[in-house]
Amino acid sequence: MAELRWIEDNVYDPKFPLWTRANVGEVLPEPPSPLGWDLVFEGGTVLGWRDCMLNRLGIEEHEVHATRPEVIGMFGGYAYLGASLLRVWAERTPGFSAELLDQAYFAGHPDVPPYEAQPWHDNPHTAEVMAGWLGWVMGDRNQDELEADRQESRRIRDGRPDLVSLSEVELLARAVELKPVCRRLFDQHINQSGAASIAPGVIGAVAQAIGQPESVMHLIAGIGDVDSAAPSYAMWELSRTVRASAALSSLFDQGHHGLYDRLSAAGAADAIEFLARLDEFLTEFGSRGPNEWDIYSPTWEQEPDMVLALIDRMRFSEDDASPRAENTAREAERQRKGAEIAEAIAADQESHGQFVAALASAATFLPGRERSKTSIIRVIGEIRAALWEIGRRAVERGQLTEARDICLLFSDEVEQLVNGELDDVAAVVAQRRDHLSFLESKEPPFIFGSPPVPNTEWPHKGDHMAPRSATGDKLSGLPGCPGIARGRAVVVNHPSEPGDLGPGDILVAPMTDPAWTPLFVPAAAVVVNVGAPLSHAIIVSRELGIPCVVSVNGATERIPNGATIEVDGSTGTVTIIDVP
Repeated sequence: MAELRWIEDNVYDPKFPLWTRANVGEVLPEPPSPLGWDLVFEGGTVLGWRDCMLNRLGIEEHEVHATRPEVIGMFGGYAYLGASLLRVWAERTPGFSAELLDQAYFAGHPDVPPYEAQPWHDNPHTAEVMAGWLGWVMGDRNQDELEADRQESRRIRDGRPDLVSLSEVELLARAVELKPVCRRLFDQHINQSGAASIAPGVIGAVAQAIGQPESVMHLIAGIGDVDSAAPSYAMWELSRTVRASAALSSLFDQGHHGLYDRLSAAGAADAIEFLARLDEFLTEFGSRGPNEWDIYSPTWEQEPDMVLALIDRMRFSEDDASPRAENTAREAERQRKGAEIAEAIAADQESHGQFVAALASAATFLPGRERSKTSIIRVIGEIRAALWEIGRRAVERGQLTEARDICLLFSDEVEQLVNGELDDVAAVVAQRRDHLSFLESKEPPFIFGSPPVPNTEWPHKGDHMAPRSATGDKLSGLPGCPGIARGRAVVVNHPSEPGDLGPGDILVAPMTDPAWTPLFVPAAAVVVNVGAPLSHAIIVSRELGIPCVVSVNGATERIPNGATIEVDGSTGTVTIIDVP
């Protein structure tokens, strides 16, 4: 068998020792596919991150690698965040520090080594640039650039040609031409993400100074217009249609596997109308789904049964559980609390001005971060659609087993394939599928500060299960969204298989991305294994108004499925009330 070709790992450089799965684990929870890395990350989003560091955030050209900047890297087949360079940037930024950055990314994880300053870390240029950037974050509400990116992504989606009528050469060309768009949009995403991290810190400092630290979560909740919550609102309306229709309910009662086909074959008026609305939903949100950054993974457009599984869980909720109503209540509380604190510190003009500016900044950039992500995911969805069409044709020729297998090739190999010049396609893909399965079976280290051991020495997933909790045990994590909820714990490991999660249950998940958001709607609370102050689970729970605790290490293993638990989103604790 030919020697295995896979994505090249980074060479470990002791100048940048600290690498972590924190944050990047929400973007690429699984090892990325070769084609996904080629056409989205390598030379695309990775260089977009570099562009932002150089053009907006004050890092200089000579300080980062030209093609593999030390903000993101590959080790053992998994993506890692380069925390060392980010710590340096934080130390150079006025009012920021490596310690504060660690709090944002690691949420008190015990394995994080202390920051150690090196002579090269000092650079007045960065501090000067960042002073101006911070002025923009706190004082400028103009998001024209962000809106232009959104409109561009919509034009690309709306302008999708009839893919079936294109030649394979044309399909590949469409995918490749979108790579620089990913680069440009990711520059914006990093800019918005950085900006979103500033205001919560200022708000927190003011709240702490007046003895109301618990107010912070209320002050950055219910902001509205958060794109990652938008699919949930649309699914909710679809779930109301199902709930009101006996014919649709009967089809849903048969289970979500194969549900789309059953709806298509039903022929009933309710089913026809529902499918028309579902098609509109998929046009708008079809690029979303589990592991949506990797084009190897199917999204809602490719597998609409995943959407129907989520709608199925929502349909059992009463009408008064509308997520929009919950968001409205959170918005009112945010406005009330903000006005109360602003009045309390009115005599201190400087603090008052900073606080009011921070509230406005949070309302601008927290949604901005999610919008920048939505725009790039929409473009990635177009890359996926074009390439999967090539894969579909290769399946018809007997070269591939599944359309998505095309993503196990590298871009130069796809070019050879469409030109009829790639031999033994099935054997190449089979070898790489086996390697991908091997990588997926391994548990990558969450953090390392010295050369990592080879992935052959990593433990297998499930080898070291955390002990099950017993009645009375308390698990600690990071407060995400205030409130207390008690209910049945339902452990869900993938959003397409939500089990019997129903109204009033507590969702316990390994991590969340926008594909999980609809499961927040019926849930009374959310508990997540990993997470940080700006992680997806926290942002969405604050929009939907449900208690949330993240960074509960091993929650999906420690909390027995079906146990009665109490979640305190204000203190970050989960109490086991009763174990079945």
